[in-house]
Amino acid sequence: MANNPEPAELVALSKLSQLAQFTGTTQYYRISPKHLLTDGTKYLADHGKCYWMMDAIISHLCEIGTQEWFVIVRMQVKKRIAVMIYEDGNGNELARQAIDYTDFPLEEIVVYASWDSEHWVILLPSEY
Repeated sequence: MANNPEPAELVALSKLSQLAQFTGTTQYYRISPKHLLTDGTKYLADHGKCYWMMDAIISHLCEIGTQEWFVIVRMQVKKRIAVMIYEDGNGNELARQAIDYTDFPLEEIVVYASWDSEHWVILLPSEY
């Protein structure tokens, strides 16, 4: 995040500070035939304006396949450059992607992806 956030970034930061309120989910939102968002990740995508991040996650999950039924995705942002790291939950890196530019307002976000035998469910850690 920049030293002096723009007003839109301040609004996004304020809304994203609400992410911890999501525990479990009341509904699933189909983002592709084999990928679902929870209430929390839909809120993140809507208010963080980061459906692009969900698309990147989906792309990597398709490459990773279902041998790994659980994936941790950690995105770190520094000076508007992001790195997305995909891990198996045991410290083993499965994939990595650099994002040359982002206006994502948080310095770091972690989401989980869990295979339910039919879909990848992308969820917040507090929803697991």
